[in-house]
This record gives sequence, structure tokens and C-alpha cells, in this order.
Amino acid sequence: MEPWHIWIIVALVFFIMEIFTPGFAVACLSIGAIGGSIASGCGCALKFQILIFAITTLLAFVLVRPVVLKLFHSKSKTVLTNVDALIGRQAIVTEAIAAVTGGRVKVDGDDWKAVTADSKPVEAGKVVRILKVDSVILTVEEI
Repeated sequence: MEPWHIWIIVALVFFIMEIFTPGFAVACLSIGAIGGSIASGCGCALKFQILIFAITTLLAFVLVRPVVLKLFHSKSKTVLTNVDALIGRQAIVTEAIAAVTGGRVKVDGDDWKAVTADSKPVEAGKVVRILKVDSVILTVEEI
């Protein structure tokens, strides 16, 4: 078995290990092993093969890894669920919201107790925007 065969086997083992590890770090080592294999195939000495392995791995970490992480691990928008999904939505005032005691609003057929952020009263039938959810009380502002 020639040295370039060993480098290829090492590269394949690293690629298989990458399947089980996140972050594309082990794959950079695999790319470095491919570089060592190419150096070995060109008839370079073992010291030069290891140097090429190290340089290729470093270049993969610096140049390839950030691009791959940006492509495959993009930060997608967080999907809000439950009461967090109510923030920013509109509601209809079903019972006038008083400055001190609050009132009631309806969102998607659900009835909620509501208070205004600025303590201003809001008449029934008006449309409000939900700013905050605190337990079972919505903080709203008139639109």
C-alpha cells in the first residue's frame, strides 16, 4: 500500500466522522488529508506531506469552513409559538379598557384581559396592537 492510499483512507475516515459531529471541523481535517495525498502522489517526502496536510487543513478552516457554515447552518427566523406569537398582532377591544381596571380584547376568537401601555382608556370596538403578554394579561396600544 502506497502512502497516498493511507492519506485517502484517513480522509475517508475523517469524512465519515464528520457525519457524527457538527461544525464541519473534522471535514477540514479530511480536506487536509486529501492535500497530503496529492503531495504523496507527486512523490514528496513525508515531512513535506505533513506540512501540506497542515497548510491545507488551516486553509480549509479559514476559507472553506465559514462558507459552509453560512450555507448549511444559516440562522433561520425563530418561529414564535403560544402566547409569544401574540406579540405584534392586532386585537379588537370587546370591553372598554379603563385606565386603572383594564378591559377585554379578542384575538382569534380568544378573549383576553388587557391593559394599555400608557394607561389611556380605549373604547370598545377599537383595534389595538399587542405589545406584551404578562401571564393572562395583554399590554396593548391603540392603533
